[in-house]
Amino acid sequence: MTDFSKLLNPEQCAAATAGDGPILVLAAAGTGKTRTLVHRVAYLVEKGVPAERILLLTFTNRAAREMLDRAAKVVGPAVSTIWSGTFHSVCARLLRRYGGILGYSSGFRIVDEEDQKKLIGEIIKSSVADPKDFPKKEIVAKMISEAANEGKSVGFIASRWQTKAAGFTPEEITAIAEKYAVRKRELDSMDFDDLLVNGLALLKSSDRVREHLQEHFLHVLVDEYQDTNGLQAEFTDLIAGKNRNIMAVGDDFQCIYTWRGAMIENIMQFPGRWPGCRIVKLERNYRSVPGVLNVANAVMHDAPNQFEKMLRPARTASPDARPTLTTVFDGKAQGQEVLKIVNEAHETGYRYSDMAVLYRSHFQSIDVQMTLARMKVPFRITSGVGVFEQIHTKDILAYLRLLLNPSDELSFLRFVSLLPGVGEKSAAGYWRKLSRMFDPKRREDRDALGKMLGKKAAAAWPRLSRALEGAADHLAEDETGLLISDFVDFFYEDYARGEWESSDADDRLSDIQELAAQIAGAENGLEGFLQDVALLTNLDARRNDPGADRVTLSTVHQAKGMEWPVVCVPWCSESMFPSAKAVDEGRVDEERRLFYVAVTRAKDRLHMFTPQMRKTSDGGMFPVEPSMFVKELPDSLVARRRVQSYSGDFCGGYSRWQGGYSGGGGYSRQGGFQRQQKTTVYKTTWRR
Repeated sequence: MTDFSKLLNPEQCAAATAGDGPILVLAAAGTGKTRTLVHRVAYLVEKGVPAERILLLTFTNRAAREMLDRAAKVVGPAVSTIWSGTFHSVCARLLRRYGGILGYSSGFRIVDEEDQKKLIGEIIKSSVADPKDFPKKEIVAKMISEAANEGKSVGFIASRWQTKAAGFTPEEITAIAEKYAVRKRELDSMDFDDLLVNGLALLKSSDRVREHLQEHFLHVLVDEYQDTNGLQAEFTDLIAGKNRNIMAVGDDFQCIYTWRGAMIENIMQFPGRWPGCRIVKLERNYRSVPGVLNVANAVMHDAPNQFEKMLRPARTASPDARPTLTTVFDGKAQGQEVLKIVNEAHETGYRYSDMAVLYRSHFQSIDVQMTLARMKVPFRITSGVGVFEQIHTKDILAYLRLLLNPSDELSFLRFVSLLPGVGEKSAAGYWRKLSRMFDPKRREDRDALGKMLGKKAAAAWPRLSRALEGAADHLAEDETGLLISDFVDFFYEDYARGEWESSDADDRLSDIQELAAQIAGAENGLEGFLQDVALLTNLDARRNDPGADRVTLSTVHQAKGMEWPVVCVPWCSESMFPSAKAVDEGRVDEERRLFYVAVTRAKDRLHMFTPQMRKTSDGGMFPVEPSMFVKELPDSLVARRRVQSYSGDFCGGYSRWQGGYSGGGGYSRQGGFQRQQKTTVYKTTWRR
């Protein structure tokens, strides 16, 4: 028999070798959650529980495979017959076997995302008087999916979406959803959400199946329990209802996906739903140095609605290895400081791949991306798409290039294709009829194009044309940020909200706002900025070589479950982290958990930044306060640094940098601000 006490720490061992009954394992960041689950599986098999009577539910098939591979190394190949996988894959397996009860054949087809959109698109075309004025199929699919995962009616979800998109009634969406359901039945198929919905329906509608499965599964193990939605929690409650041997493993501090259906109530109410539940806390952290953990503990110290946990370090570090909190003037200065940290760390032995820059929202990475790219520091973006490779950014840049070069055919084709009903062929035809020249600044050119457009494009053209009316004056006055503002206000915002779902459109519009601020503050003007972009785009094309040594740039959401020796967190500022939208919607608690996740990704070094000024799209600047999360940190926990340097022009009643710089300086909206600099120098010592 394996002596688990020699393989695990006392808390891990207590969880892995617990007796029968419900158990909640609160696994704080870096405390060996996967290790504990692996050894729980091994312990149960070694104790004599038949492997095929254990159900292991995870959020990725990769996680399930990894756990079983590791468990096999402890107790051998007997674990291979465990029922393991994602909720969706387990439900699919059950429905293959018992789906006939719900009217499906054992060979039912699982509809992928593309097929789902195709089916919904066909229904929209056949059901709606004017499909072009109706929400896109992707938006309707999202509404139907939200209804399924939240257990609400499609009409309720559609009424909620009415505040985000126009041109429909809840009744119309409900009718389309009903036709979509009928069509899936005709095709003997289920989409991804149906697997969960029907898996749960199977248990609730068939006493025979439910009782058989309850009898069969002697133990149910659930990973990342804080990320479960209502369907998943009810599914596991039912499966484990008879034997009551359920182990939920998760961390309420890391519940950061409520926007996609995760319910923190599932983990918080678990002990109440399961009387006699034992709670084991894993608090011994093997990932991070004490200084990082001190900050993480402080961030969550006064958080409401939580299970109290205190991260305790297994590692040691020198007393001066505290995380740094650096105050800089603006995003540009912040990018320079990130570059310095990356270079210093690399010079002292860290690989680029040992470093990550983690940000709340994608647009917050633009300064860092541009700074690293200009200095030829290799980096990768977790989404695989750099800021200048994204569709919405390319749209804006095409518009700007066309303003500067009316003979730019590629930019014209992209620009005019934004109009409804304009495809590649018709766009090329317009270009030929315009004698291969279109100057958006000239009224004559705008009128000529407007007369060529088809009915649908002509209806949208007045708004787009109006956005172009002030372009000549904005260029003459060097008001490049306002070029983008007009384009977005009059046309592109409506286009974006019709093209992408609400949260995605919001993120893309934030990207564009930050892009406008970058252009407005560009030292070499619009033309120089576009030349820089061309260079950076060429570098981007070589950025994602597999296996290359590169700095990781990632949102915090995408970084969950990962770790790096060196982590930088930019924009620890109010309205940025926490985001203004989250604050407005009352989701500060989740933002706090997200900040905790960012902090706990760092193994050796954590660097946080608080810019004091933020650019606006009209070329000005406004002051921003440090984030509430860093304001709360005791001085003893962080090494505070102040890099007092600034350059460029800004507006708004500030004759000096707010933050202690005693030097003044004149400035104006149009420019002419003389560069001044005062830097507090700190020596940084890096240790492996």
